[in-house]
Amino acid sequence: MTAYSKMTREELQAAYAAEQKKFDDLKAQGLNLNMARGKPGKAQLDLVSDIFDIKLTAEDFTIDGFDARNYGELTGLPAARRLFAEILGCKPQQVFAGGNSSLQLMYDTVSKAYTHGMLHSARPWCKEEKIKWLCPAPGYDRHFKVTESFGFELITIAMTENGPDMDAVEEAIKDPAVKGMWNVPKYSNPQGITYSDETIRRLASMKPAAPDFLLMWDNAYCIHEFEGEFVPFVEILSECEKYGNADMVFEFASTSKVTLPGAGIACFACSEANLAYMTKLMDIQVISFDKVNQLRHVRFLKDKANTLELMKRHSAIMAPKFRAVTDALDAEIAPLEIASWNHPKGGYFVSVDAMPGTAKRALALCKEAGVTMTGAGATFPYGKDPADSNIRIAPSLPPVSELEQAIAVFCTCLKLAALEKLLG
Repeated sequence: MTAYSKMTREELQAAYAAEQKKFDDLKAQGLNLNMARGKPGKAQLDLVSDIFDIKLTAEDFTIDGFDARNYGELTGLPAARRLFAEILGCKPQQVFAGGNSSLQLMYDTVSKAYTHGMLHSARPWCKEEKIKWLCPAPGYDRHFKVTESFGFELITIAMTENGPDMDAVEEAIKDPAVKGMWNVPKYSNPQGITYSDETIRRLASMKPAAPDFLLMWDNAYCIHEFEGEFVPFVEILSECEKYGNADMVFEFASTSKVTLPGAGIACFACSEANLAYMTKLMDIQVISFDKVNQLRHVRFLKDKANTLELMKRHSAIMAPKFRAVTDALDAEIAPLEIASWNHPKGGYFVSVDAMPGTAKRALALCKEAGVTMTGAGATFPYGKDPADSNIRIAPSLPPVSELEQAIAVFCTCLKLAALEKLLG
């Protein structure tokens, strides 16, 4: 194959005609394939469905002196807090074990800062004239939508191979209106980047102008390797404490892609002072979360070692799917020099940077051919990618056979969009 940039106009026109024929043939198949969201596939859900086989007798419901069926223990069962603490590397007394959704806990944290302020706030954020928020991008669309929904001004921070551009972050936090920052520090969504130790140290040691600056640390993929062994990771709470910033960070995690996305358990971890403050506010809105489900997960997952063994079984399902995507891109797109992409070793996404100005067109063609993907621009604040380039691929849901069909469509659509651009 020859790079498109090295072709004559006549050669580009011939290539376009060939790809258009392929596209018409694919479209005629009437496909209905979905790579839009990072949902676990059926094989992964089957892998953990025996969690429902756990039998709990009347005696089993009592753990650490607490009856999981009853009211109380707002911060979660001590056993659930210990499990998350072991996985994250923090202390059980720093963990709040909640319901099934870490996103709900993230939203609630921002909401409470808005209505009541954070621990070191001079006033609730709703009383501030303007709130600004740092958004490393490409990033997670649902993060951006949370802060956008409160009317915050979203500031894009470019991602590098080591994490967010820290020079830009350190400059931005000189503004006291900048109240926080989103982070997916390990196998980031969508690029699969893991923050370097240096990046984490610089984040943990920051001295923002806003005393109530909030580092939102969504460690969604902390144990989600699909290539190689588990990679240990810097524990952010103790790192922040080391630099006098113990109250600056809230860390989030869940079992959504460990057990069951709709019926797992989630947590946040923070300083003990922050936990006491948040518990006081949350005590008004909820008596307790689903402790029976917390108990079920404690019985099923047992400890970190057992959980990591389960994740190896997940990886055996996930790895072939990611290889199907990257192998196709390497074979079909790389020689043409019309896009670049990551080769992640964990997480749930492959990030593709198409030729600038072609992402929307490529995804419109995919939709026309029966392949649903995350919308162009979704990985940037306000859903606006200034280069119209980044595309997030979620390979986890379809079986490999369907995935191969979907990625064949995607490659054809990337080529057509690039050829249209080059032919003007």
